[in-house]
Amino acid sequence: MPEGRKDKEPTGFAFAPVNYALFGAALAAIIAGYVLLGRGSVTAAPLLLVLGYIFLVPAALLVGFSGRGRGTDARSNDE
Repeated sequence: MPEGRKDKEPTGFAFAPVNYALFGAALAAIIAGYVLLGRGSVTAAPLLLVLGYIFLVPAALLVGFSGRGRGTDARSNDE
């Protein structure tokens, strides 16, 4: 019987703590934006929603991205 997954790379977390902090900030901005939108704010609500959706969510996904394990070619350029 096989004793485990010896042929695969060790697994780890996909995101660093900074990514989770940015996701949390994005979620807070989006929720606050919708709450303000429901109360009739026409200035702060769109700004918070744009901040959350356009800046914070992509930043949370891209910060610290190194390209490892995402289909990149692991061979050296010496060939």
